[in-house]
Amino acid sequence: MTKEEFEDFLDEVTGRLRSEALAAPFKNAQEFENRVRIVVNEVVEDPDVTIDFHPHAQAFPDIAVGEFGIEVKFTTNDTWRSVANSVLETNRIDAVKTVYIVFGKMGGVPDVKWGEYEKSVMHVRTSHVPRFEVEIGAPTSLFEQMGVVYDKFRHLPMHEKMQYIREYARKRLKGGERLWWLEDAPGEEHTLPIQARLYTELDNAEKVRLRAEAVLLCPQIVQSGRAKHKYDDIALYLLTYHGVLCHQARDLFSAGSVANPDNDDNGGLYIERALKLIENELRNAALRMDGALFEEYWGKDVAPEDRIAEWLRRADAAAGERWKPSEVLFLDE
Repeated sequence: MTKEEFEDFLDEVTGRLRSEALAAPFKNAQEFENRVRIVVNEVVEDPDVTIDFHPHAQAFPDIAVGEFGIEVKFTTNDTWRSVANSVLETNRIDAVKTVYIVFGKMGGVPDVKWGEYEKSVMHVRTSHVPRFEVEIGAPTSLFEQMGVVYDKFRHLPMHEKMQYIREYARKRLKGGERLWWLEDAPGEEHTLPIQARLYTELDNAEKVRLRAEAVLLCPQIVQSGRAKHKYDDIALYLLTYHGVLCHQARDLFSAGSVANPDNDDNGGLYIERALKLIENELRNAALRMDGALFEEYWGKDVAPEDRIAEWLRRADAAAGERWKPSEVLFLDE
C-alpha cells in the first residue's frame, strides 16, 4: 500500500467513524479505540495485513496496518489537542515506518479526523518522562521548530533527544523562568525532587554546599543591594534543582550569621565577607557540578578547572565600580 492509498484508506475509516459519532458520540477512549480497530479491520483489503486485537497495552502506535500505523486519540472536549506518547517510544512496533493519528473529538459537534503524526506533534511536555502533545491541523510541528525530522529524532539515543528538547524549552522561557530539569549525557538526569524542604531546616553543611553552588551559577549577587531581581536565580536554583524553598534568598549572603559569624567590628561589605568564608566550598562546587548547569545559567559550559576564573570575570563585570571581587577573592587564581 502506498502513502496515498493509505491516506485514502484513512478517509474511509474516519468517514465511517464520523457518521457513527454524529449518531451516537463515543463515551470514552477505550470504546473509541476498539471501534477504530474494528472499522480498520473491516476496511482493509490487503490479505497480508492482520489487525491485532490484543496488542501490548503500551504499544506505539495503537494499530499496525503493515508498514503504516495508527495512533488513536480521543477527547470529550471540543479540541483537537491531546497529550500523546513518551518521546522514548520504548514499545515502538518495529514494522511500522509511518505513523498517522485518528482523533475522535466528542466535544462540540462530534467529529473524527486523521493527521500525519510528524505534522501533528506540536509540543513536548516535560514531566518525569517528556511526552509529546499533538494537535490535528497544527500550524507548525515540533520537529520543524527543533530543526530535525521526526524519523531522525526517533532513532536518537535519549540524551541526544534531550539536547533538542532542552533547547526548544529554553526558547519558550519567559523572563525570570528557568528549566526545572536538565539532562545532558548518558546516565545524567535530573527532575524536581518530590520532597520539598525548607532551607532553614537544613543542617549547616548542606546550607554551605548549596550556597556555594548557587553563588557559582549566579555571580550577579555581587551587584549593589539596590539591584532588582539579583537573588531570583538563586531562589529558583535551590527550588528547581534541589527542592529547597528559601523564603529570603538575600539572607544567604547578607545576614550576620553567614557574613559575620564571629560578630566582630571589622566592617566591610557583607557579601564580600560571606563569599570569602566559603571560598573552599566554591572551589569544590566548581570541580564537581554538572556542565549542563553552567550551560543553563552562564550560556556556556566551562572546563571545571577554569570555572573560578570565569566566575571572577563575570563577578567583576556585575559588581561595577562598587568593588572588584577578583581583588579580594581567590587571590591564588
